[in-house]
Amino acid sequence: MPHLFEPLTIRDVTLRNRIGVSPMCMYSYKNGISNDWQVVHLGARAAGGAGLVIGEATAVEARGRITPFDVGLWSDEQIEPLSRVTRVIKANGAVPGVQIAHAGRKASTAQPWTGGGPIAVGEDLGWQGVAPSALAFNEGFSVPHVLSLEEIKEVQTSFKSAAQRALAAGFEWLELHAAHGYLIHSFYSPLSNHRTDAYGGSFDNRIRFLLETLAAIRTVWPERLPLTVRISGTDWAEGGWTVQESVELARRMQTAGVDLVDCSSGGNLPKASIPMGAGYQVPISEAVRKGAEIKTATVGLITAPAQADEIIRNGRADLVLLGREWLRDPSWALHAAQALRQAPPVPPQYARAY
Repeated sequence: MPHLFEPLTIRDVTLRNRIGVSPMCMYSYKNGISNDWQVVHLGARAAGGAGLVIGEATAVEARGRITPFDVGLWSDEQIEPLSRVTRVIKANGAVPGVQIAHAGRKASTAQPWTGGGPIAVGEDLGWQGVAPSALAFNEGFSVPHVLSLEEIKEVQTSFKSAAQRALAAGFEWLELHAAHGYLIHSFYSPLSNHRTDAYGGSFDNRIRFLLETLAAIRTVWPERLPLTVRISGTDWAEGGWTVQESVELARRMQTAGVDLVDCSSGGNLPKASIPMGAGYQVPISEAVRKGAEIKTATVGLITAPAQADEIIRNGRADLVLLGREWLRDPSWALHAAQALRQAPPVPPQYARAY
């Protein structure tokens, strides 16, 4: 079986190890344009030994931002600033990835460090979110605008155009954000989708938005580069989306050209009973990997090198994505290699310290 520091090849892209930087929103941009913060933040993790560095949720249209300060790919002027990010990631030995996203009904909120609550429509910087159904995410959130059939196609075109811009910016790994209660997840979960047309009701109808979006993206995203999807493997709620449905969805997505499923969970309810603990989402990845026979990534309270290595060695995932641990330690992969007695991918500039 492979181990944490064995390379992983998908299509024409090879990661130097099975360690990735999970998309983590920084809420630090103006007009969706990348800046020096993103270059330094992501570049440091590449220099710190990651095999894959995935940029944070990147909005496909302005109303698809979580906050007014999200980065975006809805305009050509956003391409060149992001190309600075991809260049520094590649120069430091990692593969540059990006997660394209639409916040849906969870849009228009404040930065977490300023309270993080919803910004009402009509307030400064606030706007109305969109969704499959007129169901507000939580108290204080505006009731979202219900997307018409024509508007659904327009949003899917926005995802397609963002994928084209991602390619122009130099990204070599594309992740579609279909988790955490944002727009795509709100379509496939029965808790947030109460439609009665072709995009609601049955399992096939609820996953239609996602599969059609993938088909649109695949027309512009090259066959040589990986296409991945982050899903919420379960809503952690009775009557919600289940792991068994995730397995079937993964089978359909593989047929649609998806190479790997990034298995997260939750986010579609403000209060869900989630059994959080070390590696609590790994069983979702394992179930999808084995049930659909597709590559998976796993996330969620993975902190120790031996823990991450065990996940790979025992076939529970093909890739381990860390989040907060990278914030605590930008050189986590280098330290993990030392702990696991593997050769650390040390930049020559840092070699004297190792």
